Parts: sequence; structure tokens; C-alpha cells
Amino acid sequence: MNMQLSKTPIGLDGVAAAETVLSHVDGGRGELIIAGERVGDLARKTGFEGVTARLWSGGTGQPVSEAEVRAALGAGRARAFARLPDLLGITRGLSIVDGFRAAIAGLRAEAGLMHEAAIVGAFPVIAGALVRRAGGHDPVAPDPTISHAADTLSMMLGGKPGAAEVAALDAYFVTVCDHGMNASTFTTRVVASTQADLFAAVTAGYCALTGPLHGGAPEPVLEMLDAIGSAERIKPWVDNALARGERLMGFGHRIYRVRDPRADVLKGAIERLVGDGGKLPFAGEVEAYIRDALRRKNPERPLDTNVEFFTAILLDGLKIPRQAFTPMFAVARAAGWTAHAREQQRGGRLIRPSSAYIGAMPD
Repeated sequence: MNMQLSKTPIGLDGVAAAETVLSHVDGGRGELIIAGERVGDLARKTGFEGVTARLWSGGTGQPVSEAEVRAALGAGRARAFARLPDLLGITRGLSIVDGFRAAIAGLRAEAGLMHEAAIVGAFPVIAGALVRRAGGHDPVAPDPTISHAADTLSMMLGGKPGAAEVAALDAYFVTVCDHGMNASTFTTRVVASTQADLFAAVTAGYCALTGPLHGGAPEPVLEMLDAIGSAERIKPWVDNALARGERLMGFGHRIYRVRDPRADVLKGAIERLVGDGGKLPFAGEVEAYIRDALRRKNPERPLDTNVEFFTAILLDGLKIPRQAFTPMFAVARAAGWTAHAREQQRGGRLIRPSSAYIGAMPD
């Protein structure tokens, strides 16, 4: 019997699984480039429709204008709302996260509507309807003439959102719309590489997103802030948590060796939204102490703030229920998922990595 230990990089770390024009993550420099722009510059220059146009143009290889995206997403939201009774039919008794998964699995091609828009347009309609139902309210019909961010807030919370709220959510959508070969995007590309349709590929991507090691940390950030409670409890609470070896939510990232660049973009969006109010001053004190404590604990490679820390504060400031944080992430990331699926299908190559067998061998 022979046993072999492989030197293959487990988890595919450092292995290029695809070539892409869509986004690039430089973990050492703390840089995220989406469709040729640094994420901070992109968030200042354009909204969700603009960045989606860039992603779809890159993914399909055919230019798509921002105006075309805006019109297509509006039509996609309207079509999805018309199908809500069917889409929500199997979600009774499920949580918002699980109900969202079940509903998006029921999406299909709509006549005269590009598949990308059918998916990205449907996501906020489904998320909004699930949140409204959980609160005992009827779904709110979309308005195809307004922005994706504005309509998302309207459908989820009811009423007309203010300009500051729309700007904050739009900045969030732009910031998290794509992020290199993360777990959910890789999953989407694997399914797309089989030539399965966009709907199957994106549903698989969402399933990957629901795992706590990928998209499930924003809600625990708020739970951590709630547990700390007050400024005088920051030091003892954090010190005790580190002494117990607990993970501090919203800090550290698999790729970034320095600060996650998306954190600063979202922090700026929160500042513009709430000014000196809300959770931001207290959260800032918590962040500063945790960063200092992590540097003392591990000076060779301290963990820094990641996107989830300020995602939690921003979505909470917008009154988005915590149970909807993962679907809200998917509303934005669907732009990247659909673009990556199209790019993968254009290449025509099945993703089929090998494995390193370390089990028993016959004599």
C-alpha cells in the first residue's frame, strides 16, 4: 500500500482558472479593479447601471450602453413582478435566504428580454417581496423608470426613498458587483462552462454565496457590535474574544494582505448617508481598537477591515432587515455573475480540475 502526499495547492490558491477582462484583485496592494477602473474611482464615476454595462460588454464581447441596461433592468423588474405568484409559490415557510434561493431557481427566459436582464432585474423584486411578506405586507410593484437602487429600496421598504439613501445603496451595488474569482463567481463559471444556461449558473453562484465563509458575515458584524454595546466595553470585550481565539467578524480576508479597498468606499458612503449619526461613530471606535489589537496579536500579518464590516453598517442604516443581507449582496453580485457566465461560455472550455489522490493504492 502506497500513500502519496501531494504538493498541489489545496483550495486552488494561486491557480489561474480563467482569463477575464472583468475584474482583478491584487491582495498585496489592496487593490480591486473592475472593468478597467479602481473600485473607488468607479464608485465616484458611475452607478449600478453604468458598471453593469461595462461588465456585460466585457462578458459578451458586444458593447452594451448604460441606457440599454437601464431600460432592460426596468423591463426585467416588471416581468419578474408579473410572475411573483409563481416564483414565490414554493417559498412558504422558508427563511428569506432560503426562499430567495428557491425563487431564483424558478427564473426562466422571457421573450424579448436578454437573459442577463431577466436575472438581474428579478433579484430585487424577489428579495423585496420576501421581506415585505415577512413583515406581513403585500409586495410593492416596481417602477421601471427609476434606477435599480431606488426601485430596490422602494420594493423592499415601501415608500419613496430619499436621494441620500439611493446614493448609498447605489455605491454599495457598484462596490460589490464583482470581485475576481471568488467562490460564488467560480461556481457560476464552472456551471456555465458545461454550457448550462445562465439561470442555472447564477442559481449555483447564489448557493455558494450563502456559506458563512463567503457571503454570510455582515449580519454577525451587527451581532458583534450589539454584544459590545458601549464604548467602555470595547477593550474588555475584544481582548476577551481574542484570548478565547474567537474570530472577529468584519476583519481579515482570504486574498487581501492589507485593508480591503471596498471598506473605505463603503465607509465614505455611510458618512454621506448618516453624517455623524447612526452606528458609525461607535463602529469607528470598535474598528480602530480591533485593528490595533490585531496588530499587537499578529504583527507579522495583522488582519485588517474587510468589506463586510461596513456593509453591515450601511445596510442597517438603510433599514434593510438583517435576514435580507445575503440576498441584497446577490442583487449587486448578479451583474458580475452574469458577465462571468457569458465570458466563460464564449471561451467554450469545460472547467475540469484534477484532484490529488492521497488515499490507499492497490498492491
